[in-house]
Amino acid sequence: MNGTPEGPVHPEPPEQHAADRALTERHTRYPDSTGRAGRTDAELRDCRAAFQVSRLAMAVVDEGGTVVAANDSFGTLLGTEPGALRDQAAADLVDLASDGRTWHAYREVLGGRRSRFRCTRRLKHPDGRSLWAEITVAPVPDSRRVLLSIADISDRRELQARLRHLQMHDPVTRLPNRALFFERLSAALEAAVPDAPEEDEPVVSAHRPDRSYESYGYGRTGRIGLCYLDLDGFKAVNDTLGHRVGDRLLAAVAARLTECADRDGYTRSGGHLVARLGGDEFAILVEDSTGTEQLADLAGSVLGALQHPFDLAGQRLSVSASIGVVERSARGTTATALMQAADTTLYWAKADGKARWTLFDPERNAHRMTRQALSSTLRPAVELGEFALEYQPLVDLADGAVRGVEALVRWNHPQFGSLAPNRFIGIAEEDGSIVELGRWVLDTACRQARQWQKDHPRERPIFVSVNVAVRQVWDSDLVADVAGILAETGLAPHLLQLELTESAVMGSAGRPLQALQALSDMGVRIAIDDFGTGYSNLAYLSRLPVSVLKLDGSFVRGFQDEEHANPADELIVEALVHLAHRLGLTVTAECVETSGQADRLRRIGCDTGQGWLYSRAVAPDRIAELIGSEPLPV
Repeated sequence: MNGTPEGPVHPEPPEQHAADRALTERHTRYPDSTGRAGRTDAELRDCRAAFQVSRLAMAVVDEGGTVVAANDSFGTLLGTEPGALRDQAAADLVDLASDGRTWHAYREVLGGRRSRFRCTRRLKHPDGRSLWAEITVAPVPDSRRVLLSIADISDRRELQARLRHLQMHDPVTRLPNRALFFERLSAALEAAVPDAPEEDEPVVSAHRPDRSYESYGYGRTGRIGLCYLDLDGFKAVNDTLGHRVGDRLLAAVAARLTECADRDGYTRSGGHLVARLGGDEFAILVEDSTGTEQLADLAGSVLGALQHPFDLAGQRLSVSASIGVVERSARGTTATALMQAADTTLYWAKADGKARWTLFDPERNAHRMTRQALSSTLRPAVELGEFALEYQPLVDLADGAVRGVEALVRWNHPQFGSLAPNRFIGIAEEDGSIVELGRWVLDTACRQARQWQKDHPRERPIFVSVNVAVRQVWDSDLVADVAGILAETGLAPHLLQLELTESAVMGSAGRPLQALQALSDMGVRIAIDDFGTGYSNLAYLSRLPVSVLKLDGSFVRGFQDEEHANPADELIVEALVHLAHRLGLTVTAECVETSGQADRLRRIGCDTGQGWLYSRAVAPDRIAELIGSEPLPV
């Protein structure tokens, strides 16, 4: 048996006599607990007979751990004669000294400090076969000896193993399932080498050649890698060809993934684990990975393997996959964190066009986390008063007078500080909070414009321009909102200008177009923002209720280098300005930063300018100072 010391076998008296002495000794030396005399000879003979013929393997062990007597079943289980086991260390026979915890419990029972102890051991029979044994050690009453019994539970363990295999494997692909994958992943992380390289430590340092990956624990690298993949368009296969064909495709994909993993090589803990996590999602776990290059090569081989069509019972199918790749130090990593990173990276791969692999990028993930944090706090921020408006002047290029202002929203975030619109407007449009935020901006801007008018009754009133997202037109009654705010604030409709991006306006039809027309009929001015960067559908422009074009700053920036000016930029702007004027529209140039740009725009005939040449976006009181003051330099 495994662990049995080799050496000469002591000569022994007949086994029956040894058993007699072992079982009788306690009666001749120790009375029973009631103080009465020991059992009768007939009872002792019955005990001895029961010990010898029992199908349960048993041995009597003295306080030193030496076998005193063993029955026939014990000898049969260990593949030897019972007499040959006398005077041998019981712990060596059944492998009780292989770990400290078991050895300590065994010694506690021998010393009478513990009532009993049970463990499971895998023993090796002399004929080479293995068996699972349940070992129980319990004191013999009124004796210093203990009874060691062994039950062969191999059949039970085999059944448990079969049931576990069914429980832990996917019936369609026969791959490990999600439960086994996470069990293996958790075990890999727990077994990580304590002094493995940190995340930012190079795989092999030229300055420290002794710290290569092979130096960490007999080839252990202390790193872990994961390819998390999802089949592109698999739902269409199920929907059009049925689930039976879909299952065959999954099984075929599983076979190719396994081939790729096997070709990539083996780690100290075995081959890479290929698992089906559910649906059309698979994962390849690489323990003791050697760096991102290994994972990138594996992901590339998977994509290459899946490019070849599948022949399934007369059906020739093609499929691609998107793969999220994560490779990092196992130290300090949890299964949840690794899967979150893999899931995020898989989403990036799909967003980037599918049929590709994408490597986890901490910086990109930090941006995503920030975006998520902003999204979760965006809606309540309006009620908490975290938003504020700043205003940038719109200056008449002819005389330098301030004709209007554009309202620009800022978010004074308690964690991230002051945020410009480009940090959160896109999020607000995605989750719908732009409707509530836009209504607040519109109301605040109109109230401020009306207040300036009241504070400067003798001056020409300035208009306020407010950006409107197309979702505000779809998801709210924008016309009713504008009408209500104008009525409540007392601001004249012609002093309100609504800006929509070119792509939003040019694609307007149905309800958005009706809303824009109703606002125009009300007297509100409609401006196309960033004109020249979207559709630029000039024929469609003539049919829209638009009164202002705002030229994108990219056109104006082309004027910046006066010594090496591009004539084409000036010709394009001049053509757009003349076209707008012929259509009855006014033109505002954005991003005017130099007096040279302003001069050229004025010569072309552009009406108003906006940019840092005149002023950055400023607080309302600064705009109040500009009203009625000397014209700005043009």
